[in-house]
Amino acid sequence: MSAAVHAHPQSGPALGVADSGQKRRVLSDAGDRGRWWRFTAILVITAIVLVPIMVTVVLAFTPGPNSTATGLTFENLANVFSGTLAATWLQNSLITTLSTVVVAVAVAAPAGYVLSRGRSKAVSGYSLLLFVMQSLPIITSVVPLFILFAGMGLVDNLLGITIIYVGSTMTVATWMMAAYFDSIPISLEEASWIDGCSVFGSFTKVVLRNSLPGILSTAIFAFLLAWNDYLVAIVFLRSNEIFTLPMGVQSFFQQNATDWTSVMALAVVMMLPPIIVFATLNKYFSVGGIGGSLAGR
Repeated sequence: MSAAVHAHPQSGPALGVADSGQKRRVLSDAGDRGRWWRFTAILVITAIVLVPIMVTVVLAFTPGPNSTATGLTFENLANVFSGTLAATWLQNSLITTLSTVVVAVAVAAPAGYVLSRGRSKAVSGYSLLLFVMQSLPIITSVVPLFILFAGMGLVDNLLGITIIYVGSTMTVATWMMAAYFDSIPISLEEASWIDGCSVFGSFTKVVLRNSLPGILSTAIFAFLLAWNDYLVAIVFLRSNEIFTLPMGVQSFFQQNATDWTSVMALAVVMMLPPIIVFATLNKYFSVGGIGGSLAGR
């Protein structure tokens, strides 16, 4: 009897431990199920995004209706570059895109620095103006710009669309650079000022050196906007030899027929530069340099 009485108090803690372990197992199972659902959802979304790209690539290397080749072939790419102005279109796209990237970054970097460090009514007004301009779609200014550029001889001209690309990327590029400059401690610049560096010198030697991820993000944004643009190009470009790649792809769509093999081959050519840019610059996206600059301070 006494043994039974003494054994009863020990069952309470043991039962509590068992209940706690069971709850942990239930929560763990629920968490595993949640992770599997998220993984499945991400997998489905990724498949939906990648399937059209995979179909485009497969069709680009599949022999056309009049081809004698079997299996996957580069015949479509060879025909596009030999029988059309695809090489010229590629060159035009590279010229306009790279020019847009260089000018946009060169102007947005100092402008973003002013927005980040400036504290005056003029800077606030400039920031508000950029915000208003950013909210306006490019379609609202295409017709007025066409009338203006027609009088200046910039219609059917690569310089004309490059100017529009630079202007359309400038507001967002400036905001992107300003946001990244905000993450850089001003104490780094103050230290350079104490050492005798000027404001411009601290900007170039301290701020820009720690802003590589921000600069690359801005450059990629400008690159994608100029590279993929179709709206501005179709309004301002008229001559076949001035076309960019999006206009070149559109030229294969005829009223009663479409050369799908050429369309897919040129689409693959359009996809390659963005893929190369992301694959090459991905390793540079790191903010560790800023934290290292503050070590020991």
